Amino acid sequence: MESRVESSETLRNKCAACYRQFNRIEHLVEHMRTSYHSSHEPMCGICKKHCRSFESLREHLIGPLPKQECRNIFITRGCKICLAILESPYALRVHQDRCQLSGGNAGLLGRFANLGIRDNTEGGSTRGTQVVALACKMVGGGSDGSLDLCAKVCLTDEYDNIIFQSYVKPLLPVTNYRYETTGIRPEYLRDAMPLRQVQKKIQDFLCNGEPMWKIRPRGGKARILVGHGLDHDLDSLQFEYPQVMIRDTAKYPPLMKTSKLSNSLKYEIQTGIQDPYEDCVATMKLYMRMRSQVHKVEAYPLASDPQNRNNFAAWRQNELERMSPDQMLEISRSDYYCWCLDS
Repeated sequence: MESRVESSETLRNKCAACYRQFNRIEHLVEHMRTSYHSSHEPMCGICKKHCRSFESLREHLIGPLPKQECRNIFITRGCKICLAILESPYALRVHQDRCQLSGGNAGLLGRFANLGIRDNTEGGSTRGTQVVALACKMVGGGSDGSLDLCAKVCLTDEYDNIIFQSYVKPLLPVTNYRYETTGIRPEYLRDAMPLRQVQKKIQDFLCNGEPMWKIRPRGGKARILVGHGLDHDLDSLQFEYPQVMIRDTAKYPPLMKTSKLSNSLKYEIQTGIQDPYEDCVATMKLYMRMRSQVHKVEAYPLASDPQNRNNFAAWRQNELERMSPDQMLEISRSDYYCWCLDS
């Protein structure tokens, strides 16, 4: 009888999301107050454990010290690319045939894209585009060639079509073309489009006729901008874009590694010699995968929403301590904007 009561108390102090065990209920409340668990976190398809990132989920499933029951199922029915659990080994084979982040024609199109300027920013085919990916290729400036200068830029839509691509003539002299990694030669930039002109074209296309100060996350005409390390790219183009319209795969919590580099799904971005077009394709496919996730619909999904600010307020401590772990998880909200909310 005593052991049964003890196990019940143990269960009461166990987080319903990450399954962390606490000695006292007040410690669990504090954990829920600071962890921001929600239905938007990556979740094990077997035991339903919530993980902060896909890297953590991968460790849980097939890391050095995985949960053995989950690992046994995952190795027969789990997709090593997106970490989904399928109904059968056959369903897994069918799923993996189409579960690829890289487009089959990306390399070929990228090589054709090198031939010169592509500008469809004013074409009718791009008017309905609401999400675009941006990537830049940098050469070196300054006395030691370490100053990054944008020398090539690419903008694509959701279907990997090039909206705009051009070599860019930097404002400062180039002292290192970094040919081994950029493939850019001096003659490519001799008659290239000036930086100010490139900047205006891209900014006008992104804003889509809406004043920068008026841009809002929903209901406006401005376009969502996708990329990897966009702060660096936008800085090199010398213009700003509202953070509410930026989707950066280098900063998105579910994709971040412990080292804060790249993404935690099995796809490498910006490694070795790579064309900006291929970077655009990679980041757009990663964004589309994150956006297509199906999560529980909530009227106010963010912890920062005014309706949720008192969910774990200190003055509710006694009330919270009377709640079950499931009830606490029910009122917990995410501390980041999930990209599924864009769909």
